[in-house]
Amino acid sequence: MKKEEEVNFQNEQFNLTMIPGKFARSMRTCKIWQFIRFMVINIKMLIVVSKSH
Repeated sequence: MKKEEEVNFQNEQFNLTMIPGKFARSMRTCKIWQFIRFMVINIKMLIVVSKSH
C-alpha cells in the first residue's frame, strides 16, 4: 500500500497532480524558510539588474 503523499490526486481535470509530502508541506509553510528564499531571489535579481546597467 502506498503512502498518502505518494498517491496521485484523482480528479477529472487533474489526474497526474501529486500530493506534496510532509517535508514539502512543512517547507511551504515555514516563515523562516520563506524569508531565506525571498532574500536569495532578491539577491539574484539585484545581480541581473546590475549587469544590465
